[in-house]
Amino acid sequence: MGGATVAKKSFILQGFTARTHKDAIISLFDVPDIERVIVSVAFVNQSGVALLESQLSKYSGQTKVFIGIRNDITSTQAAKHLLDLGVSLFLVDTGSRRVLFHPKVYLVKGASEARLIIGSANLTPGGLNNNIEAGIVVEFDLGDPDERALVESIEQGFDDLATDYPQNLIEVTAESVLDALQASGRLIDETVASPPRPVSAATSPANDPVPRIALKVAPLYSTLSAAKKAAANITIAPTAPAASQVAAAAASAPTTAATTATAAPAPAAAAAATVAPVAAPTPPPASGVEYELVWESKPLTRRDLNIPDGKNTNQTGSVNLDKGLLPDDVDQRHYFREEIFPTLTWGPSRTATVEEAYAKFQLVVKGISYGEFDLRVAHTMGTTSKTYKQNNAVTRLSWGPMRDYIAKADLISRTLSLYRDKADPKRFVLEID
Repeated sequence: MGGATVAKKSFILQGFTARTHKDAIISLFDVPDIERVIVSVAFVNQSGVALLESQLSKYSGQTKVFIGIRNDITSTQAAKHLLDLGVSLFLVDTGSRRVLFHPKVYLVKGASEARLIIGSANLTPGGLNNNIEAGIVVEFDLGDPDERALVESIEQGFDDLATDYPQNLIEVTAESVLDALQASGRLIDETVASPPRPVSAATSPANDPVPRIALKVAPLYSTLSAAKKAAANITIAPTAPAASQVAAAAASAPTTAATTATAAPAPAAAAAATVAPVAAPTPPPASGVEYELVWESKPLTRRDLNIPDGKNTNQTGSVNLDKGLLPDDVDQRHYFREEIFPTLTWGPSRTATVEEAYAKFQLVVKGISYGEFDLRVAHTMGTTSKTYKQNNAVTRLSWGPMRDYIAKADLISRTLSLYRDKADPKRFVLEID
């Protein structure tokens, strides 16, 4: 007794297995004689598009991409990148932030077979590689009437959007349309990165020792598109301050007690059986406060976090503000002093070639706010030092009273992000996640 064939299926559990959605989606394009490609996602950013750029560009004439907007994630840069690749681009605007366009579908159809991925993966590095995501891969034999009918129903579902929802589907044919959508708040600008928005606060990380989950996929990192370019020809005068200035600065520098005035108290010593009562930390920034992401580190090391390792490693008490994930054309030796911290009150330190300043930094670790701290920023002046000539970091952030919160083994290999308050450039957020 004959019967219909059964489509071949496989399961992706990205992160817990080595297979990623990026690799699986690329394999969809192995279908011979490709006639049509449909991509539907809720969220997309420029780095996500770049991961599939080769495939989308090669088959741009056969490709329709449907992406959600009005969701605080989909960016103008991503949409412009897709438009530049030549695909047919459709934006789905539900007219409400409470209702999201959320289907994640990747379909490649050839003359005799089709392949489909449906699951949770958006067109972002997280969706395609870094996050824990699930999806089903289905291979269809279009010679089978039932399988062809299912593929055609998927196609029809997206084709009908234009006629069924003409007020909510925007076909993009020019960049000016995207600029207008950004101006109206329906697309975001990736150069203005969203800051962490902790929903809770704590006074001590002692009860949160959970390590970052160890996945079977190496994370993908992107350069920081929000970073500003430091002026190419600016030099810092190497003149050392007078001895009287050094003494005056030392006398006026905030003491340790002063630096903790607005911070959550440090955790109790490890030997204590109970946690002593502590004051509540400064709350997370009020709604409406705008921050810009200005730097991200590479994976943090024990040295960065000032964690003793028993090998007499020098604990500097600070973290270097180095190249991190800054773009290649940003010179970190000038970037921090001249672009990120220029409005701080700088003065001489106890070291003749180093100037220092203090600023307020809120600490957010794993989504939890631990309050605001006064921290020291130090910068080695001049362009003749060995450190400068070797293109190493010349600006450092002292952990100070924050050290007891960050010297934790479970924070190793995480990323440190630095945000600046757009309204008050002397206020910052440090996020470790």
